[in-house]
Amino acid sequence: MMILHRDLNTDLLRKKIRNKEILLAGNLRMKIYGLLNCRSGKRMKDTNRVFFKSETEAILYGFRPCSHCMFLQYWEWKGNG
Repeated sequence: MMILHRDLNTDLLRKKIRNKEILLAGNLRMKIYGLLNCRSGKRMKDTNRVFFKSETEAILYGFRPCSHCMFLQYWEWKGNG
């Protein structure tokens, strides 16, 4: 289930990351997902940020991999893998 950043307070967000309930972040407007430590992802507005438990979940919501932090997955998605 996609989780909106605006629906979480800082403590709950940290707890979900610690418990592996959140493994990836995505940009709701651009439909891109990536790793939590991605420099590009850290710059997005909280209102656009969503979280996922898995790549499969992100793909089901129509998101594509980030070309910076998930380079190999991005090229596979693009069809050049």
